[in-house]
Amino acid sequence: MQVYILTPEKTLYEGEARAVKVPGLMGQFEILDRHAPIVSALSKGTVQLTDKKGEKHQFDISKGFVEVMTNEVNVLVTQ
Repeated sequence: MQVYILTPEKTLYEGEARAVKVPGLMGQFEILDRHAPIVSALSKGTVQLTDKKGEKHQFDISKGFVEVMTNEVNVLVTQ
């Protein structure tokens, strides 16, 4: 799946990924390939991403939103 993690100032990540874990308001949840469409608010925490090579990336956020649509994940956050 294609993943974009963006702040108002810059792009934190853009590329293919196997999985993305995000801190939802009701708890952490994971987005995998072909996830159902969803829009959710995010709370303070860490976005964890596993890229196609299996390498892990982490981004600390203060809040944001995630949108999943047609195997594309857009994570819009503030740090």
